[in-house]
Amino acid sequence: MSDLSFDKKTIGEIFSKKGAKFLIPDYQRPYSWDNEQCENLWEDLKNFAFPENEGFDDKDEYFLGTIVTFKNEYDDNEVIDGQQRLVTLMLLLRAYYEAFDDKSDDNAKDIFKCIWGKNKSETDKCKIISEVATDEDIAEFEKIMRDGAATDKNKSLYAQNYRYFQKKIGELKISEFGLFSTRILENCIILPIETHVQNTAFRIFTTLNDRGMPLSDSDIFKSQFYKFYKARGKDAKENFIKRWKNLEELCNKNFHPRTGTPTDDLFMRYMYYLLAKFKTRSDTFHGLRIFYEQGNYKILKSEQTFEDLMTLANFWNDIALRDERRFSARILRRLYVLSYSPHSLWTYVVSLYFMGNRVDNLLNENNFYRFLDKITALILMHAIANPGTHNIRRPFFTEFQNILHGNELRFSDSRQDRKFFREVLNNTKFSQSKAITRAMLTWWTFQNDKQELPLLDTKLEVEHIFAKRRAEFEPFENAETLELLGNKSLLEKRINIRASDYRFADKKKYYLGYTRNNKFQRGRGTDILELRELAKSKIDFTESDIRERNEKILSSFMNYLDAHNLLK
Repeated sequence: MSDLSFDKKTIGEIFSKKGAKFLIPDYQRPYSWDNEQCENLWEDLKNFAFPENEGFDDKDEYFLGTIVTFKNEYDDNEVIDGQQRLVTLMLLLRAYYEAFDDKSDDNAKDIFKCIWGKNKSETDKCKIISEVATDEDIAEFEKIMRDGAATDKNKSLYAQNYRYFQKKIGELKISEFGLFSTRILENCIILPIETHVQNTAFRIFTTLNDRGMPLSDSDIFKSQFYKFYKARGKDAKENFIKRWKNLEELCNKNFHPRTGTPTDDLFMRYMYYLLAKFKTRSDTFHGLRIFYEQGNYKILKSEQTFEDLMTLANFWNDIALRDERRFSARILRRLYVLSYSPHSLWTYVVSLYFMGNRVDNLLNENNFYRFLDKITALILMHAIANPGTHNIRRPFFTEFQNILHGNELRFSDSRQDRKFFREVLNNTKFSQSKAITRAMLTWWTFQNDKQELPLLDTKLEVEHIFAKRRAEFEPFENAETLELLGNKSLLEKRINIRASDYRFADKKKYYLGYTRNNKFQRGRGTDILELRELAKSKIDFTESDIRERNEKILSSFMNYLDAHNLLK
C-alpha cells in the first residue's frame, strides 16, 4: 500500500481544492440518505458550532468520518466510501449559498469555491458528479445544484433533503448565519484516504465500514456491463438498466446464499459453467471478483455473457415456480430433494449442466433426471463420509467435462468401501440441528414415488415420531434410539407445533387431520404419506419400531448408492 495517502482536511479544504472533483461511479448504489440522517447531521453540526454553556474555541474540530477514493485511469477521484456524506454536504452547502442575499459576501464566495471552484458557467457541473447506473433521480440533483431550487413536485431524496436544509438555514438567527457556515467549512473535519489501486480502496472500505454494506462483487460487475452497453448508445444503455433490475429481482426472489448477495450467487453459478468451458483443472480458485476481473473484465464485456446470465436466472426462477411446462413431476421432486442439500454446491453444478446441455433452453428429461439422481447420491454420501465444502467440490471438478457435455458421471475416485461406509452410516449422529439430517429425511420421504411436493409456502420441520417429551416418562433401553433417523420424519410446521409432545395415539389424529370436534377433515392432516400410513397401520410407535424403520432407511440408502455404483 505504498500508494496510500491520508491527511485530515476541513470541509472547505476538501471541496475547494483546485481540481478536486469527486466521481460517484456507476457501480455504486443510488443516494439513500433521508430526512432522519439529514436531521441527525444538522443537529450534530448545530450543537458543535453553538455549544450550550460553553465557549467555542476556533481550534475545536468535529469529525465527520472518512472517505475512500482512488484515482482512476482518467484521473478522476472515484468515491468508494463516503458517497452519502459527500452528496449530503454538497446539498447543505448549495442550500446555504442560495440563502445569501449578497453573493459577494466572503462566506458566500468560500461556499461558491466548494461547489464550483473559482468560476462557473451555465454548463458547469458541481464538484460531485454521479454516474450511478440505477439512480433515476440524478437529474434532480444536477438541477438543484445548477438552479438552487427544488419544488414540491420534485420527489427525490435529493430534493427532500435540499428542502430540509433550506428550512433549517432559514430558521437560523442572524447572528448565527455567517458564523455557522464558517465553522462548517473550517472546523468540520473529514479524513480522506486516497489510493491509485481500486482493490486497495475496496479492502480499506471493507475494513472501515463494518456497520455499512460494502460494495458487492455484482455491483462491480454491473459497472462493467454498464460501460459496455453505454458505449453502444443510449437505447442499449437504458435497455441494460431495465434488464439489470429484472435480473436483480429474479435473484433476490430465488437465491438465498449464506454469504454475498443473491446476484453474487448468480455469478457464482455461472462461473462454474465458465470454469468447465475453460477446462479448469484445479478445484482451488481465489474468489468471484478475482475470477471475473481477469483480462480487465474481458468476460463481462460481452453481450453473450449478459444473455447467459438472464437465461440462467430464468431457469432458476422456473424451478422455484415449479413450472410444469418445463419440468416433469419427477424432475421437480429430485430438485426439491437437492434443495435440502447440506451444501450450496449442487446449485452451481446444476447450473453448469443446464448451460452446457440446453437446447433452446430446454433439457432432455431422462438425461437430466439421471444426472440429478446421481449427484444427489454423491452429495449425501459425501456429507456423511467426508463432511466439508472442499471435500465435495473435488469430485465434481474431476467430472466437469462430463457434466458440461452430458456424459455419464462415474466419480470413480469418490467411491466408498461398502463395509467402511456402512459403519460410518451406523455411527453418524443425525441430530436435529444437522443439515444432513433434514437432507436424508427429504431423500427418504421422496423415495415414495407417490409422495407429492408440498405447497410452495409450506414449511417442513423435523418431527420426532416418538416424542422427546414422552421419552422423559417412558425411557428407552438405549437412550440413543430417540435420535435415530428411524424416529424422525419431515412434518409441516403447522402440525408439528400441535403434535410435538403427544403420545403416538394422539399424534395419529393430527397426522390424519384431527379437528377439535373429533372429526377427521380431509386436507388438514399431513401431506407426508409415510406418516399417514403409520397412523393408519399402527396403534403405537415403539422403540423396536424405531429401530426397524431406521434399518429400513439405512439399508435403502446403501442400495441407492449401490444403484449409482458409488460403493465398492
